[in-house]
Amino acid sequence: MSAENEPLTVIDNTAEMRYEVHAEGEVAVLTYERHGKRITFLHTGVPPALEGRGIAGMLAHTALEAARTDGLEVIPLCPYVAAYIRRHHEYLPLVAEAYRARLLAGE
Repeated sequence: MSAENEPLTVIDNTAEMRYEVHAEGEVAVLTYERHGKRITFLHTGVPPALEGRGIAGMLAHTALEAARTDGLEVIPLCPYVAAYIRRHHEYLPLVAEAYRARLLAGE
């Protein structure tokens, strides 16, 4: 099996406060801060060698599903996560009410 065909797994590295995908010696991340029942998504970064494989979407999906499971309120400061939520309205109820209108307005 080539490295490009290896199965990709998202892990929650709570010590570093980031979701990670490790592949081909590279690490893609979605960083966050968590305070009580609120999680703020800060930045998604995918190294150029891993681009075009849907990894950013995997990170966002996994993080948002975990937020839903844990009953967390989401603050999507990361532009990628905000755009992902705009494309996947099923995650809108997770977004903190104060951020929802701005998110939908595309800010």
